[in-house]
Amino acid sequence: MEVRVHRPARIAGGEALARVRRGIASALRAHRGAFVGASVVVFLLNLVLPLLVLSLARKPWDYFSVNPWLHNAPHWILADPAPLGQKLAFLYQAALFWFVASSPYDEPEWGFAATTADIVRWAAVSLLFGMYFALWIHHRRSCAVRGKGATPVAKSGVAGVALTTLGFSTLPCSVAGCGAPVLPVLALALTGLSSVTLSWINTVSRAAFALVVLGVAAGVVYLGWREGEV
Repeated sequence: MEVRVHRPARIAGGEALARVRRGIASALRAHRGAFVGASVVVFLLNLVLPLLVLSLARKPWDYFSVNPWLHNAPHWILADPAPLGQKLAFLYQAALFWFVASSPYDEPEWGFAATTADIVRWAAVSLLFGMYFALWIHHRRSCAVRGKGATPVAKSGVAGVALTTLGFSTLPCSVAGCGAPVLPVLALALTGLSSVTLSWINTVSRAAFALVVLGVAAGVVYLGWREGEV
């Protein structure tokens, strides 16, 4: 009599997760340079693109500063009686550096500041895009070796590049003198928008960024699963 053993769903899910990890690890080993290069380019894009657009469309920045308070942070953490959680929350939102374009008036023409949260978000998503492009290259080459056509996800490399630019041009950032985070980055150059319009653009910006990141994350999981097959 034949006895069939059904594996629990938890084990099956663990095998699928292991397969995805195996595919990602294989792609990173084979294309370490592509992973590092894409991650660095995407990270720099977050920093350079808003500055470039604002400098060209409005006025070049003429002042850069690292937050002078940061050298006091270690002493503050040790000496201040506030709970550690509050200190960490404050440091997470603290501005690390900023660029400013001055104006003849009291308010700056525009300003761009990067907080700890910005840097952490940029780094995390840059690594995600680095994994995506390493997997994309790995999958296309493995399909060529096997004599099979690439999947639609692998064929969307150019679209992935476009989405990268779109996603990070819509990345919410700390901007002074030009309203609020906007979509796309070209809108940073616009002035005179109403508060309602800026609020709506800010909402669209965050939603678009979330959709792009979710799409790329899904692509990483899918390509990792395809390439993790033994």
